[in-house]
Amino acid sequence: MQIIKYLLKTIACGILATTMFCVSGMAATDLKFSLDWKFEGPSALFFTGLERGYYAASGLDVTIDSGKGSLDAIPKVASGTYPIGFADINSVVKFKDKNPDAKVIGIMMIYDAPPFAIIGRKSLGVSTPKDLEGKILGAPAPDGAYAQWKSFVLANGIDASKVTIENIGFPVREPMLAQGKVHAITGYSFSSFINLKAKGVPANDISLLLMSENGLDLYGNSVIVNTDYAANNPDVVKGFLNATLMGIRDVVADPASTVKYVIKHNNVAREAVEHERLKMALRDNVVTSYVSRNGIGGIDRARFERALKQLGQSYKFTRRVTVDEVFTEDYLPTKANRMVN
Repeated sequence: MQIIKYLLKTIACGILATTMFCVSGMAATDLKFSLDWKFEGPSALFFTGLERGYYAASGLDVTIDSGKGSLDAIPKVASGTYPIGFADINSVVKFKDKNPDAKVIGIMMIYDAPPFAIIGRKSLGVSTPKDLEGKILGAPAPDGAYAQWKSFVLANGIDASKVTIENIGFPVREPMLAQGKVHAITGYSFSSFINLKAKGVPANDISLLLMSENGLDLYGNSVIVNTDYAANNPDVVKGFLNATLMGIRDVVADPASTVKYVIKHNNVAREAVEHERLKMALRDNVVTSYVSRNGIGGIDRARFERALKQLGQSYKFTRRVTVDEVFTEDYLPTKANRMVN
């Protein structure tokens, strides 16, 4: 077993020797990492680095904990309870707007496109954004996708006065659409789509209107870090990102084998379901055309500026929040070392 661990460490260090620091004979650094949600298919993006020894090869003893949403993960990192985490960057923007001195910043964009979506049923007359006029939209008030509704309306020329918004709870969102009590819902694409199928709605009856494909320039989830921790431990943060990148490469290359790590940590999850969820996330959110050309983790600054303006259509800022307040590429490996496919 010790020989296997040594070989894992040696191989992992060699792959990214120019950007990774390798530790031999030294105590590993404990690092707590908070996800934004429970252990589902996309969590393989992080569990792979854990299970294949990439974090260990970076001298890190990483603990991955589940979360209760971005609004739970962000304060954990800002307070230092967790040095590093995973959260929706749009929620980080809003958090920084209200808390200018908050010690949190995005450092690696994982979802180049957010999973925000309007999910409808073709049999109920919803196939395009304009079809929402005259219909009932089920939207939980705290839902991240619903938070972008005004921007979505503007981008698609929807007459919002013709759409009835019904505030519904998360647990009944997909059941109400499956029962035809609402015509469409807001939600995360790879969650609502799969939940609807589980409720008996045929896949070919589900219309998945991704906001990223319908006029919105927003980014999605990013690795976030406590700024004090990062300033004091830059090599630890860089090592974590490099190891995560190695795991992501493995996930992109073979989702079927890496999703098994999620099942290992969530034995009530169904492998086939989480495999499908992971593949959806990779296709729609992670390996976008931009990422294929430029590698994962970084941002297009002009696009981020547009995203901030679009956020201002649905959210009332109290001040001007800048890109540099909410995201930095200082801890990322070089662009050449960020390619994933």
